[in-house]
Amino acid sequence: MPQSLAEYAQWLAERDLRWPAPPKLEPIAAAPFLKPLPGIKAIAWDVYGTLLRIADGELLFIHPQSLRMEVALDKTIQEFNMWHSMSRKPGKPWEYMLSLYTNAYDDLRLAGSGRKGDLTEIDAARVWQKILEKLDKNDYQYDVDQYGDLDDLSQKIAYFYHSSLQGWEASAGSAAIVMALADAGVRQGLLADGQCFTPTQVLRGLQAEGKLPEPLGLISPDLSTLSFLEGVRKPSKSLYLAAAKRFRDAGMTPDQVLFVGSRLREDLVIAKSVGFRTALFAGEKLSLKATAADLKDPAVKPDRLLTQLIQVRDLLGI
Repeated sequence: MPQSLAEYAQWLAERDLRWPAPPKLEPIAAAPFLKPLPGIKAIAWDVYGTLLRIADGELLFIHPQSLRMEVALDKTIQEFNMWHSMSRKPGKPWEYMLSLYTNAYDDLRLAGSGRKGDLTEIDAARVWQKILEKLDKNDYQYDVDQYGDLDDLSQKIAYFYHSSLQGWEASAGSAAIVMALADAGVRQGLLADGQCFTPTQVLRGLQAEGKLPEPLGLISPDLSTLSFLEGVRKPSKSLYLAAAKRFRDAGMTPDQVLFVGSRLREDLVIAKSVGFRTALFAGEKLSLKATAADLKDPAVKPDRLLTQLIQVRDLLGI
């Protein structure tokens, strides 16, 4: 029986592997605004920069630093025994893999949604699936019993590659607030630029923060809107409209949902325009995208401002 993505991530964690460190925390001198928000029935969490701290402040497909790409691609080639099925072209293995990776990435971007006003999102697993299809022509072999079919394998490679490219960890207090909200009966979902492995990263981050109850029903997949499934990324308005529909289907209007994120103009402003209440998370310099002028502009400023995730309790009176 092949491993699930969560089981694969746990198996990796039990091995003696070196991963890039999460970013150094640089706090912000900010004053929270925690006036209670009545009528909130659900929380929509952004992930990278909010629930999770990640190097560079956001999830990247291609890092601008060549060394970071070299290390991540070299580790991926070795981990999945790809070298024997790669063409023997001049240059280092990672350089040839980089050309395969960027070509697959560009092809998928060109085949994007095409909807006016939207930014195309790429499915990271599909990038690796296209690469595997090329390697398969050179008789690429792998352990099907462990990794599953090509779709399953592609997801696991994507998780491994991105974990090798960018260090990440849960934001302080993330597990405590997620569990407190669940105990209070507040529904929770994700509204994020995310990939197939994003829920697994969130779960592993929360588990590292504190002991989670069983069964794990803290964040609902039915209330989660991730960019890789929608084919568009932020700030595409259609992503937020899709999220609003999910909450409506669950019996909640957008004004009963609080969206928590760290990017103001390219995120919270769009969420507010489709009816969500908004809270800006000003937890660290790396991920925060907001200016003092933005916070004074009535057309832009969020409903509330947080400096710690646990402060969501104050907004909901928990």
